[in-house]
Amino acid sequence: MTEVEANIPTSELTEQEEVLKQILPSQPEFKVLKKKLTQGYVGFANLPKQYHRKSIRQGFEFNLMLVGKDGLGKKTLINTLFNRDLTNEESETDETSDEQISRNLSEKLRRLQLQETLSETAGQENASLEENNINLKSINTVIEENGVNLRLNVVHTEGFGGYIDNTDSYVPIMKEIHRRYDYYLEQENLIARKLNEFNDPRIHCVLYLIEPNGHGLTDFDLEFCSKISPISNLIPIIAKSDTLKTTEEITAFKNRILKQLAEHNVNYFTPSVYQDDDKENSEYIQELLNKFPLAVMAGTGLDSTGKRARVYPWGVLNVDNPKHSDFTYLKDLLIKQFMEELKEKTSNVLYEEYRSQKLVSLGIKQDNTIFKEFDPSEKLKEEKSLHEAKLSKLESEMKQIFLEKVLEKEKKLQKSENELFLKHKEMKDKLMKQLKALEDKKYQLEMHLQSNNGSSVKEDNTKSPQASITKEKKKGFLR
Repeated sequence: MTEVEANIPTSELTEQEEVLKQILPSQPEFKVLKKKLTQGYVGFANLPKQYHRKSIRQGFEFNLMLVGKDGLGKKTLINTLFNRDLTNEESETDETSDEQISRNLSEKLRRLQLQETLSETAGQENASLEENNINLKSINTVIEENGVNLRLNVVHTEGFGGYIDNTDSYVPIMKEIHRRYDYYLEQENLIARKLNEFNDPRIHCVLYLIEPNGHGLTDFDLEFCSKISPISNLIPIIAKSDTLKTTEEITAFKNRILKQLAEHNVNYFTPSVYQDDDKENSEYIQELLNKFPLAVMAGTGLDSTGKRARVYPWGVLNVDNPKHSDFTYLKDLLIKQFMEELKEKTSNVLYEEYRSQKLVSLGIKQDNTIFKEFDPSEKLKEEKSLHEAKLSKLESEMKQIFLEKVLEKEKKLQKSENELFLKHKEMKDKLMKQLKALEDKKYQLEMHLQSNNGSSVKEDNTKSPQASITKEKKKGFLR
């Protein structure tokens, strides 16, 4: 041990030895390889999650219209579809909206005018017609399920097809659908649009309840379906299917209805099969299509097991059992699987068709040059050419006006010249007549003077020469 090591305490020597032991040995040189990163995960696969969060925040809305004769169970079907009693929230359709208020006022004015112009008998007939009008009832509510909010608007009819004369019973329903389209079009075309502040009032689906008579559709049913199918998603269903006896009778009734709809070219809503759909979903859609038109049985009562069912003396029919009713298929079609497809077709197909026809009927033409980009120099040249054309047009118009005024002035001068010529001729003729009259007078005076001169010569011979001279002077003065 050296002197320096001897002077260092033993504790410090042990720490120094530990540090020397931790020193790594010399490593050989290695080359760093720099590689470009390959394309990997970007993140747009999370877009459905973003849309999901947005949808949960904003909520959803659905507008459903139920049309059918009274007694087919429209209110029961609504309560069964959404699994709650919605009839307590029933009200007149959009009574608080500005449109409905103005429409009601105009309707009242029309009725007052009719009452003033019609006689008392005609007034009674008109009152009976008013009693037969179709009333549109609306149910507006917000339903929450597992954190998802749905703004629901259900419109159903009262008095539809329940009168002796049901001619044009579809007209109030068509007017209601068109009125909602017009309101959305008006809000959409405002300069300061606030699309987030008004709900979508357009009817997304019309559910038509067919009477379970077992014979087929009537002329009244076919007329309604043919008028409504071009403007809304029509879904015909057989109401109260539990009144039909056997499944064979239901199948024959369905086939007869499909044949009648095809003969009258009635297009009803059917879900589409897309390429990216899986096999299970495609098979289910095909199974759903084979069930059309859906034979539905509704009911809110419960059986002994706690399931929704209709209890009869001969047995129990479960509402949610596909073997007993097509209600589950209807719920999948309207709510569970194809609600967004109904709304999408309403917005992109039916409403767009109505909007185009409406704007064309108002005389509005498509102008594709409004928002097109342009070159400023070309724009100046175009404006200059338009200005020059305008100036040339104004110049030609001024020349034409000047020539017209010159011709008019010439005509006036020619007219005044002719008038002066006629006046001059008239005055000349008048003067000639006066001159002729004076010459006649002169001639008469001369003859008279000559006759007087003969008699005066004889008298002058007796008189003095001085008197004759003065007389001759006077005579000469008179001439």
